[in-house]
Amino acid sequence: METSREFRERIKKDMSRVPELGEFCDRCLRTERYNGNVVLMVVDAAFVSIGVNYFNVIVPAVLRFGELIRSKVSNLSDFLKLPDEILFSVWKNRRSWRVARGIAECLSGISEDDRTAIRTWASDSTLEDWEDDIIGKIKGVGINTYQYLRMMGGIDTVMPDKIVKRYFFGLAEDLGLIEDVSSIKDDTLFIRWVEKLARQINHKAIELCWLTWFVQYDDRRLNSYRELMRKI
Repeated sequence: METSREFRERIKKDMSRVPELGEFCDRCLRTERYNGNVVLMVVDAAFVSIGVNYFNVIVPAVLRFGELIRSKVSNLSDFLKLPDEILFSVWKNRRSWRVARGIAECLSGISEDDRTAIRTWASDSTLEDWEDDIIGKIKGVGINTYQYLRMMGGIDTVMPDKIVKRYFFGLAEDLGLIEDVSSIKDDTLFIRWVEKLARQINHKAIELCWLTWFVQYDDRRLNSYRELMRKI
């Protein structure tokens, strides 16, 4: 599907509401979120996997966890040694910690340097074979968690979550640009479609993905969440 001028203008208008979007996304792609702390990136991704509100619930919890472990944990190997009582004092979902530990174990086996580990893994990862990947095989890791980790490892791609899909399907249908929406409802096809769209409008795919998470909110909440994102 080739984009129309109207399609481009609608996205441009939405992007104007988040002027720091490019900065946020570039920091993610450079593996510099949370001041480069890969442990917190992994914990963030594991928390996201249960589908609670990112800005109001997940980010504050990850920041609290970061403060708690500041003097105890310097890398993923240290994180794996933390006892359950420390983990559950911040976040009580056992599934999330099982996912985080599984990811940490995989990455720490790649390199002793966390940043090298996640970027090496991401560069070797693929979308089409994600379920056979060492991280994709972890129980509780779905395609959204997998794609999110790839972004934080430097891959310019998209998470096919419900918010992202709702935005793009809604926009395309409003403008009469999709004859058969069902043809791109498959997650892999959807990801490739948004990646192609990004190239057509001269933006990064990650920018289109993150845009949808911001613009679903009114200006007051959006501005609050912009401030929060500057911290990570």
